[in-house]
Amino acid sequence: MNGRDALPEVTALAELPQLGHSPWERRSLVNSLLTVGAWIVAVTASIPLLSVLYMLLVRGGRRLSLEVFTELPPAGFEEGGGFGNAIVGTFVTVGIGALISIPFGVLTAIFLAELDADSQLARAARFCAKILTGLPSILAGVFAYATVVLATGTYSAPAGGVALALLMLPTVILTAEEAMKMVPVNMKNAAFGMGCTRTQVIWKIVFPTALPGILTGVMLAVARAAGETAPLLFTALFSNFWLVEDGEVHLMAPIASLSVMIYNFSGMPFENQIELAWAASLVLVLLVLIFNVLSRVIGRAKV
Repeated sequence: MNGRDALPEVTALAELPQLGHSPWERRSLVNSLLTVGAWIVAVTASIPLLSVLYMLLVRGGRRLSLEVFTELPPAGFEEGGGFGNAIVGTFVTVGIGALISIPFGVLTAIFLAELDADSQLARAARFCAKILTGLPSILAGVFAYATVVLATGTYSAPAGGVALALLMLPTVILTAEEAMKMVPVNMKNAAFGMGCTRTQVIWKIVFPTALPGILTGVMLAVARAAGETAPLLFTALFSNFWLVEDGEVHLMAPIASLSVMIYNFSGMPFENQIELAWAASLVLVLLVLIFNVLSRVIGRAKV
């Protein structure tokens, strides 16, 4: 190749557009300003959260010890004590709510996503589930009070579990339905092509594939229920005793919970109770944080 042949190639390369850009161009300046603005908004929004966490760690962390996890709440003028029964009661009421809401929620999601998604019944159920997501928690407590407390004649853990289940149910339904809709159609068609029945496709293909998304919704619902106070005031009330005493389980009796204990102790004029309320708040926030982290981890998992 001589010099004359190379000249057009050099000229063509020189005419190619340059990929680099100046940081002072209009698009670059707008991008930089929007990035800085997003960081400022994110940091500003995190200040209240970080300040609350700091106060909980400072005021509640210094009271944490083995004693607060193993002893009962103290009376007005007593010192020491703990909230071990409230932790147990929180797990019991949330567990009862989960046992009620998860099976009904998953079965409803299967109907909405796989069995009859476009029917009038499915549209009505989907609409009701979306309405329930905005239901005030105190109304769930009133419903459980009218249906369980008045029927049984006593405040109890099952009454609290019913109230929490009503709050958990829409989250489980909607997240499970969306998780099942995300299952590729080709997987289901391949199973049908191999001779599988609809029931086999649902339980062998759709449900296992959508399981991470379903568990994410369950964890989010549990995290929400663990921090509720108003429903438990109408249903479970509070107790200064253990759930199990002398080998007997007092399930049909008022039961303690962390959220109600915080509500009760935070308004008392005694420093010991106020310190226990701060410690219980820290424990409750940590529990909710654990459930939220688990939901993120499970949501990223693949079956």
